Amino acid sequence: MRRWFLLLACVVMLVSATGCTIVVPNDLPADTSTDSGTSVPQTGTVKKTAVPATSYKWGVQTKTSGCKASGGVQDHGCTPGDIFPDATKAMICVPGYSKSVRNVPESLKNAVYASYGIKSRTAGEYEVDHLVSLELGGSNDISNLWPELAAPKPGFREKDKVENFLHDQVCSGEMTLKEAQIMIATDWHKAFALMTK
Repeated sequence: MRRWFLLLACVVMLVSATGCTIVVPNDLPADTSTDSGTSVPQTGTVKKTAVPATSYKWGVQTKTSGCKASGGVQDHGCTPGDIFPDATKAMICVPGYSKSVRNVPESLKNAVYASYGIKSRTAGEYEVDHLVSLELGGSNDISNLWPELAAPKPGFREKDKVENFLHDQVCSGEMTLKEAQIMIATDWHKAFALMTK
């Protein structure tokens, strides 16, 4: 994963030389404090769009039926994302953390499919996915679950790679946990595009 980060750094330097701006959503105000309380200087020309964690409506659904995923992105009204508020970088970076908190019974998966109006499916077509993955401190609440398609790409297999990439970024100190949570909750495709450039 370090290779992906180096590739991303090269893209940022190239963008800087051409005068372009990459917009990356995150929850950090100008001080860029990390989970450990230390400060990380802003680098390159990556323009950060402020989405303060205190104003992000974790777990607040505006609807619970008639949900529609579009273009490989969840219905934000039904699946805004949710987190375990007490999850920390130290906790999620311990091997086995995700397994220790995973709790999505079949009845909850069926409720997710029903809220999105999916009455039939074939094996491997969908995965009931955590929008904010468990490895990023996401919760098992229905507001953090949605039926994600395998195809067209990027689908759930590609999102799994994004989750691993962001987890590695958090655990290596390149990104804060809150930043990764906001990025994956707002539009994981942007994180995928950055990761694969």
